[in-house]
Amino acid sequence: MSTSSSSSLSTFAALWRLKPFVRPILGRLAGGALSALAAAIIALMIPVLLEQIVRGPIESGVTGLIVAGALGVLALGLGEAAMVWLRRWFVLTPATEVEYRMRSELYARLQTLPVAFHDRWQSGQLLSRMMQDINIIRRWLAFGLILLVVNVLTIIIGAVLLFRWHWLLGVIFLVTGVPMWIQGYLFEKRYGALARRSQDQAGDLATSVEESVHGIRVLKAFGRGKHALSRFSRQAETLRETELSKARAIGEIWFWLDLMPQIAFGLSLITGMWLIWQGAIELPQLFAFFAMATVLRWPIESIGFLFSFMLDARTATDRVFEIYEATNSITDPEHPVRIAEPRGELAFEDAHFRYQDAGAAERDLLDGIDLVLRPGETMALVGLTGSGKTTLTTLPARLYDATGGRVTLDGVDVRDLALSELRTHIAMAFEDATLFSASVRENVLLGRADLDPHSPEADRVLREALDVAQAGFADSLPDGVETIIGEEGLSLSGGQRQRLALARAVAAKPKVLVLDDPLSALDVDTEALVEEALRHVLADTTALIVAHRPSTVALADRVALLERGRITAVGTHAELLRSSAHYRHVISSLEAEEAARTGSIPVIRDADAEREETPDTASDIEEEVQA
Repeated sequence: MSTSSSSSLSTFAALWRLKPFVRPILGRLAGGALSALAAAIIALMIPVLLEQIVRGPIESGVTGLIVAGALGVLALGLGEAAMVWLRRWFVLTPATEVEYRMRSELYARLQTLPVAFHDRWQSGQLLSRMMQDINIIRRWLAFGLILLVVNVLTIIIGAVLLFRWHWLLGVIFLVTGVPMWIQGYLFEKRYGALARRSQDQAGDLATSVEESVHGIRVLKAFGRGKHALSRFSRQAETLRETELSKARAIGEIWFWLDLMPQIAFGLSLITGMWLIWQGAIELPQLFAFFAMATVLRWPIESIGFLFSFMLDARTATDRVFEIYEATNSITDPEHPVRIAEPRGELAFEDAHFRYQDAGAAERDLLDGIDLVLRPGETMALVGLTGSGKTTLTTLPARLYDATGGRVTLDGVDVRDLALSELRTHIAMAFEDATLFSASVRENVLLGRADLDPHSPEADRVLREALDVAQAGFADSLPDGVETIIGEEGLSLSGGQRQRLALARAVAAKPKVLVLDDPLSALDVDTEALVEEALRHVLADTTALIVAHRPSTVALADRVALLERGRITAVGTHAELLRSSAHYRHVISSLEAEEAARTGSIPVIRDADAEREETPDTASDIEEEVQA
């Protein structure tokens, strides 16, 4: 999460980036600012009117004129209140529209950013930007920005009017304000860093809460609730200390904002009395001067609060634009190619991949993959843990892009296809099945944007997909397929989640189906039923299946052996058992893991045993090798 580009901007330049969002409501904001300025000008007129009332009606003692003057002050007060109401009317609703647009565009941006971005960012940091930071920006636009501009203008106009009664009184008022501006400059430097630290720490705290809620079963199972609480308490205490530092910084600026006006009042009173004694001014003028200074006191005192508010908004803007300005390396091509009649041939041509944070000395995780899946073929991908199987499955749908070589679909580089088209041709099901807080129907039909979820055709597709995945349990849920699944589907068992995720991939009707061990949580009997149903589905669908269990290999027409980021052998299960010692080692490892899971006795095969089980003649073997 780099902040260098944002922190190098001035506060004005950083906030100016909000212009595209604010442009549609500039008229309303201008109306709000003019209303606020009108309210301030009306307030500044009251001291001028009071001077005339003291000089005329009060000195003359004419009751009618005094009442008229009082009514005039009342009218100005009512006019000020009306302008304040008008300011709120102008800005409150438009500011919420800005908040809505920013939040919607930020969510859309998160959907388009690559998986690599989400690998680096904590979910709590994204959540705090989405909710807290955009809310700060909205409140600043509706309240802080307008009041800051208007109050500064009010102070300037009021200071000029102070010179109307006597230049010396005006000079005293301005000179005593110099320390406040100096402190304000120092305050910006200190408070800006504290505001950024506070908002980042709030994001970390949100991440801790989210992780604890999602991992509550693990914490309870291992009795680590107190440990999680202790970690959370340390983070909360760190945030508390930062907030206290912010409060101290605000307290210091408020000290100067309170102290200097008091000094200004005292010096002005002494100077005013001396000027009256000298005959330079009259009592009504001194009275009006102090009335004007009183009107200016709130704008002056509010500067500290509004300044800190502006810095909070600037920090929030920096944090939000870190997402808006994040580099998106996986985008649609400028001139997308279309596949008129997809056949489903998937090929990896010298494909390489390495993560961005990999060291220069490290070899590529995928180091020159050459593999072709023929249309309608089912290919099992096997290899030891860490060989790169899951990473390989992310390349066809461009969850990640190959860093070298290419991946093609029907001879077309997947990077030359529009993402929307590519992901209608290729569907995925993951070992870690993720479901959404929606109905079973909505989860299964997630990849069918072309269907009305409640149409007869959607019902047919839904039912077929559930049947293939052996997910008939959905009908026994409280509301059947309309049952709302809890967050991430945690109200279901692991096997149920996997079956719904598999049904979702099947319902997408892709030409290429990529399955990353989607049956690992199923019992043996259910797995056999799912595999039997999948055979029919895969009859005309190209499939790449990561196999972590020997039974999954049985689904495949051919098997590809992945070893240290390279495909070292491709063939049928029987061929690889005869020709590859590493393949035999991998299969033995899978069988041992399966035996440990099911409690059965593993059958460890060796080359001689396989030759005995496979009565191929020498000529048959030679023909297969040549083929």
